[in-house]
Amino acid sequence: MEWEICKVTSNNKEELLSLRVAEEQMQFIETIEESLLEAAQWKEFRPVGLYVDGVPVGFAMYGFLGDGKGGGNLWIDRLLIDENFQGRGYGRHFMELLIQRVLDEYGEQPIYLSVYPENTDAIRLYEKLGFVFIGEYDTKGEQIMRKSS
Repeated sequence: MEWEICKVTSNNKEELLSLRVAEEQMQFIETIEESLLEAAQWKEFRPVGLYVDGVPVGFAMYGFLGDGKGGGNLWIDRLLIDENFQGRGYGRHFMELLIQRVLDEYGEQPIYLSVYPENTDAIRLYEKLGFVFIGEYDTKGEQIMRKSS
């Protein structure tokens, strides 16, 4: 299989906007539309399409978010696998690829993400990949996890 992480462009935006999570997962993640609006407002975010053999199967967004004091944190801020492609290991494989990509782009440093405590499937995945809870919450009430480099 060919796994690709591609920048969102005018050429692939519409096909990515058609991706959806299962209804019971909608409470856990912003829509792709909302994510692209955030990325337009916050240039630090990098929205990407996730492809397997040329077929769009997911969406992610990452970036280095400054703290206003010259520092900041590296975030994998979104990961969405379309409901039709879940249960095949795509989420884990793309998280591994995203971790490597952000470290390649930004250098070795801790990576942060946030997750709702009810999203137990995502938490299990993130823990298997080395993320741990740090006892902090984001502005939406999600628990923050960190993977040290």
